[in-house]
Amino acid sequence: MKKLAVVAIGGNAMNRPGEKPTAENMFKNIRVTASYLADMIEMDYDIIITHGNGPQVGNLLLQQDIAKNTIPPFPMDVLGAMTQGYLGYMIVQELKNVLKERKIERDVAAVVTQIVVDKNDPGFQNPTKPVGPFYNEEDAKKMMEEKGWIFKEDAGRGWRRVVPSPIPLDAIEKNTIKDLIENDVIVVAGGGGGIPVIIDENGDVKGVEAVIDKDRASALLAKILNADEFIILTAVEKVYLNFNKPNQKALDTITIAEAEKYIEEGHFAKGSMLPKIESCISFVKDSGKPALITDMEKLKDALEGKTGTKIIP
Repeated sequence: MKKLAVVAIGGNAMNRPGEKPTAENMFKNIRVTASYLADMIEMDYDIIITHGNGPQVGNLLLQQDIAKNTIPPFPMDVLGAMTQGYLGYMIVQELKNVLKERKIERDVAAVVTQIVVDKNDPGFQNPTKPVGPFYNEEDAKKMMEEKGWIFKEDAGRGWRRVVPSPIPLDAIEKNTIKDLIENDVIVVAGGGGGIPVIIDENGDVKGVEAVIDKDRASALLAKILNADEFIILTAVEKVYLNFNKPNQKALDTITIAEAEKYIEEGHFAKGSMLPKIESCISFVKDSGKPALITDMEKLKDALEGKTGTKIIP
């Protein structure tokens, strides 16, 4: 019987640091990513692919800023939908092409996914997620007055808009995704953490100005879709204690209790490894099934138990 895995790939798997963010470069990078995902399919996995969109949303915000006097800027939920659409198209196309080369007949589909958050989530009172370009103080304060946006000074580099990052609670399209999986379709879903929405007092779904952490949303999807494994692909082969220090130590297999102890000891940075570890803990706690963190290039070896960091109950 096939295993079902939710595989989370970062936005940098589409746009490499320092590389021009052209459509051609994105297709080229996604083709490479697709080859590693195809390895999993050949290993008898069913997969749900989730992806980041940080660099892509940042680029859209910059384009909107340049054109703001000609075309009114769109809100964050619409930008999330835009990136889900075009990144989903690219991933579906390149994965389908790779599978065709390997003579594997599978349908691949992208589902624009809305993720429910609580309108009373404390994150809305304390926006912390930086998005978009840097501004000088004068322009930032002007936009705060005109648009009601919140800006914060960012480590001497300038002022950046910050938006809430609420906790994901449910996926509106979960039953559609389940139906596709049951019909042997490889699914791309929950891109960029999903489009953040709330359910209002009338039961209507409404988008909100927020960004959901991609790894937290991916862990949620893995839980509600009853995945056998949750996998986060990142820029390192294993998780490390004392990362980038002379005494750094690679982690192979760790329990939830060990992972929580390492968090308390401050081993994982807030902006990088911490949300990944917390998302894995959340999945493993609720499902009793394992989570894996590794580098995309080492994925096959990690699935065979040769590398990567595995978190178990």
